[in-house]
Amino acid sequence: MGTGTAVAVDPDVATCTLPPRYDAVRTARDFARTSLHRWGLDDLFDDVALVASELVTNALRHAIGEPTSADLPGGVGRPGFPIQAGPGQSADGRLPIRISLVHRAPQLVCAVSDPSSAGPVTREADFVAESGRGLHLVDSFSNSWGWHPLASGTGKVVWALFQAPDTPSMAGASLIPDLGSIGRHRRSA
Repeated sequence: MGTGTAVAVDPDVATCTLPPRYDAVRTARDFARTSLHRWGLDDLFDDVALVASELVTNALRHAIGEPTSADLPGGVGRPGFPIQAGPGQSADGRLPIRISLVHRAPQLVCAVSDPSSAGPVTREADFVAESGRGLHLVDSFSNSWGWHPLASGTGKVVWALFQAPDTPSMAGASLIPDLGSIGRHRRSA
């Protein structure tokens, strides 16, 4: 599935560490499919996969940087984003992106963390442009979304909330606490 796929001690939490390469988007969708299937939430796959794809793509583009021709499929050289090694990076010096899915009936959260502390910016919709509509899609396909900085002071998590069917074995409280003054938080109506 990818690097670092893991199920946390809590069976309702799944996390996958993604390499900073464009094939990470496919890995994130595969991870979502497997996790949702395990929880019996296959009906949510299309919406969750689209949102996961957008959030991971944004993390790749904005947190790690624009690719060069060598980074793209079919380009010359090794695929991926060239990054200098530092704390918390993989052995090949690439910063990780993590996707987590958390199911607490009747909610499911898809969260993507990345190394940038800059929050996502929703652009004015330009329906002619090749990009720039990702957060509009996230807003359209989830019940709400937002972001907050990581406690470490470096990086952020962008999350999207979905309503999941209630299952008897999954009782729990709301996944999204009142974030108050913790970073920016945007909720849709």
